[in-house]
Amino acid sequence: MTEPNRRPRIVVVGAGFAGFHATRELERLSRGRAEIVLINPTDYFLYLPLLPEVASGVLDPRQVSVPLSRTLRDACLTLGTVDGVDLDSRTVSYVDPEERRHEVTYDRLVLAPGSVNKLLPIPGVCEYAHGFRSVGEALYLRDHLIGQIELAGACDDSVEREARCTFVVVGAGYTGTEVAAQGQLLTKQVARAKNGVDESQVRWLLVDVADRLLPGLDPRLAATTDRTLRRRGVEVRTGTSVEKATADGVLLSDGEFVPTKTLVWCVGVRPDPLIESLGEPTEKGRLVVDEYLSVPGRPEVFACGDAAAVPDLTRPGQVTAMTAQHAERQGKAVARNVAASFGDGRPKPYKHHDLGFVVDLGGLSAAANPLGVALAGAPAAAVTKGYHLLSVPANRIRIAADWALDAMLRRQVVKLGLVGPNAVPLESEQQ
Repeated sequence: MTEPNRRPRIVVVGAGFAGFHATRELERLSRGRAEIVLINPTDYFLYLPLLPEVASGVLDPRQVSVPLSRTLRDACLTLGTVDGVDLDSRTVSYVDPEERRHEVTYDRLVLAPGSVNKLLPIPGVCEYAHGFRSVGEALYLRDHLIGQIELAGACDDSVEREARCTFVVVGAGYTGTEVAAQGQLLTKQVARAKNGVDESQVRWLLVDVADRLLPGLDPRLAATTDRTLRRRGVEVRTGTSVEKATADGVLLSDGEFVPTKTLVWCVGVRPDPLIESLGEPTEKGRLVVDEYLSVPGRPEVFACGDAAAVPDLTRPGQVTAMTAQHAERQGKAVARNVAASFGDGRPKPYKHHDLGFVVDLGGLSAAANPLGVALAGAPAAAVTKGYHLLSVPANRIRIAADWALDAMLRRQVVKLGLVGPNAVPLESEQQ
């Protein structure tokens, strides 16, 4: 029960796609009648789909980092990492950037902590691979790719040169495919600008245990992407996994040892470990919720996005996929149902059909299936960029300007050295 004359407090955990859109919708609906507290480790919402373009040098990292203080007017932004929730006492505990501990109480709780890298028990992966989930990892990867080509150009040892010119991406989902596509274009451009390394020496491998690229998405989209990458020279290794990673390369499940200094881990994601600590029922690590995004038996607790197992009413018996489309729409839906729990409107079940997906392969290459219509090449690239400009909550003019400059001018390929490998270790906790 809330105290008389006190505004109810709604705490939102996480400012990813789900948490950000939930907070913004709550602001619109509450009109100052509720206190909204958003707890997030950073002061920005990361528009993750454009992160590969940060790694390839097309976009400035600030363009994909939407400032929360500017886009959220009424919510109280609290910087911190939530490490505990006491559902019985209705308290959330978190650690701020200076390692100080805090607690905040809530009347309603929206859990949207998102997901983290999913690791497999493969020897050497934690030591020699790098993930791709943050701005820091994208900046590190960009410097690393440029640096490897530069070091290869100054190398007299043919074996070492081959290793430095070889890049392996594990995971042919949405992120891994775009990282391989954008990264290959960048390294070939660096090779063309440097003496001693021929463009033909640059080798990219995209490895996945699935039988095709983009598993789970439209097969036509996957086929278009596969043809584009193979035509460009990317080695697509489906039905293949990594058996071992070392400082000198990776051993693949087909027996081939690939000399490389670059292993990018894009295998997939798993729900944030916070969910496991709640003591509530989960499904494959995701918090079980009903079709109204409410936790059964806890009417004051809601969850959405990658951390929630939301029933998919379009596919009875299944839960919604861990996609940005679902996360954004679930965030808005959970805000409306939270408002309804205070008597503002009626709760509505979450139901959404995918509108299609877009895959940016760099330059004028892309694959898209808006509303089920398969597109490739320049038309797909136009749809892809248009979709992102409509979806990103801010920085649209800056993003469009960066795209225009990249199309007209030679890309700047300079190694800044801002993020070292020790600053972005691959999370070692395994599922």
